[in-house]
Amino acid sequence: MLYDAYELQRSLLAGASALANASVELLNNPANPFAYFGGGPILASALDVFAHAAAPRGKPAFNLPFIEIDGKQVPVTEEIECRKTFGQLKHFVRDGHENDPKLLIVAPMSGHFATLLRGTVERMLPKHDVYITDWRDARNIPIREGGFDLDDYIDYVIEFLEYIGPGAHMLAVCQPSVPCYAAAAVMSADNNPARPKTLTMMGGPIDTREAPTAVNVLATQRPLSWFEQNVVATVPFQYPGAGRKVYPGFMQLAGFMSMNLGNHLMSHWEMFKHLVEGDGESADATKDFYDEYRSVCDMTAEFYLQTVREVFQEHSLPRGMFEHRGKRIDPSAITDIAVLAIEGERDDISGVGQTKAALTISAGLPESHKKYYLAEGVGHYGIFNGSKWRKRIAPVVEEWIVTHKG
Repeated sequence: MLYDAYELQRSLLAGASALANASVELLNNPANPFAYFGGGPILASALDVFAHAAAPRGKPAFNLPFIEIDGKQVPVTEEIECRKTFGQLKHFVRDGHENDPKLLIVAPMSGHFATLLRGTVERMLPKHDVYITDWRDARNIPIREGGFDLDDYIDYVIEFLEYIGPGAHMLAVCQPSVPCYAAAAVMSADNNPARPKTLTMMGGPIDTREAPTAVNVLATQRPLSWFEQNVVATVPFQYPGAGRKVYPGFMQLAGFMSMNLGNHLMSHWEMFKHLVEGDGESADATKDFYDEYRSVCDMTAEFYLQTVREVFQEHSLPRGMFEHRGKRIDPSAITDIAVLAIEGERDDISGVGQTKAALTISAGLPESHKKYYLAEGVGHYGIFNGSKWRKRIAPVVEEWIVTHKG
């Protein structure tokens, strides 16, 4: 009933949003005297904020038609290089720059679309041949297509790297740090020629016993059965994936919003003030952020529950107990993949030390192939988006890739 109740609420809010938008247009019409005095501008601004917050959202676009390289505007074409049931490998093609280092950005499967990393892609495009994992919304995948769990995630990463070919580099943002590290270990143990030259992990939960956050505490305070009974839902009949068990994106969004509710309320208050003052540019910047932030997708229940168990409850990877397809993963098998761990000082999702743990468990890796960077004053989303990412963190990643490009 959880998903059905959400769909009913979403439908009602969509109608209210449309009505509010129409009212905003009427109140802001130049021919309407009420638009210039009295409570007209204030009412219009309030309705605008509500309409934006209540509007339904689908999958956003990357919208990167051009990138500036050496002072020139270079066209960018998005191409799907490899299609699979639960995700696809997207390639940002820039004519004339095919010889730049190949970089696979592994997007998190954590309730948001890969477009959440638009800023990450945009910053790395000028000097790299960028690919990204574009995960599908589980509610749109028919149940007959089977399931998807952590083992499948690792298989997808390996297959995508093999498709790109030897010499590639890999950048994992948050959640995929664990499966990407596991994939690197599996490929190293198999002496796979397509194993990445470098693996950069940013804000990843390698060992959540280090500086546990509210997210980590929640996962350890309750048994796995609680999550299965309370947050797993069934996709309703109107979607192609009807009957599939999922962890809904709206549940993940509600959790993230509640963690920093005061900040979100202040952001909307500031947006309201900008609209009243006629500062549409500042208001639009806030709208753009929330257009992306509120665009959520579902993940399969088996992937979600396995992640909770292995990453947050059992701490399988740092304890040397993590398995892939029934075979235990050996972190010491990584001997020639340069590992860079990046953390944000103010990260309230992956605490300081959780990603750095990857360097500790990489016992077979020489110190010259290990690097740690702590981004001072940076929160979780600031690690991969915004000015601090562009000016302070991305240069560290670029230098690491250049140093170990082979």
